[in-house]
Amino acid sequence: MHVEGLWRYPVKSLRGERLTTAELTDDGVRGDRVVHVRGRKGPLTGRTRHGLLTVPAVTGDDGVPWVAGHRWDSPAAAEEIRRAVGEPADLVAYTGPERFDIGNLLVATDGAVEQFGHDVRRLRPNILVGGTLGDEERDWEGRALRIGTAVVGIFARRIRCVVTSIDPDSGEQDLDVFREIRTRFDNRLALDAWVITPGTIREGDQVEVVDTSAEPAHLGGWIVGAPYRA
Repeated sequence: MHVEGLWRYPVKSLRGERLTTAELTDDGVRGDRVVHVRGRKGPLTGRTRHGLLTVPAVTGDDGVPWVAGHRWDSPAAAEEIRRAVGEPADLVAYTGPERFDIGNLLVATDGAVEQFGHDVRRLRPNILVGGTLGDEERDWEGRALRIGTAVVGIFARRIRCVVTSIDPDSGEQDLDVFREIRTRFDNRLALDAWVITPGTIREGDQVEVVDTSAEPAHLGGWIVGAPYRA
């Protein structure tokens, strides 16, 4: 097996950026979800504000996120976000572990994505593992992936939400995609994961499933009620 794809999401719920190399830290992919959208009552995400999922976000050479061609902390970027959500909102930097929904990585496999039959970006993974057979990811829970010098722990198969029903380019919703995940995949697709051993990984790197006794230091984010401090 090998690394077939890598993604980072500099701003939570905005469109991700494709990478060829990713630095895995104790806090996930360096630069992942370091900015988020804050509404009047707390964080806003693509679960309820589908327009966010189509707004492009990338990381500049200096490590600073850019939103739709504007530095994230600029008035122009804020205006893009307000247009997408249709209400007052701000962009706020926050790097606490609660910014991740479950673990600090999400791993998808090409075998399961092929069975899914839709754009892998609907699943919003950080790592796509290639060379897998069907739904063999079901057997990886509680184990780990060794990728070069890095080790990634696999916690559990990911419970999916309505975000999967949103086309990442057009923003159009197709609830049949979400219903299909619920009926064909028991509403679980891809893998909640975390970084056990940091390291730099690249497209094409070999991936090996190994046993581990490691446990994540933190699981669960705002979606399950973790405190919001920003």
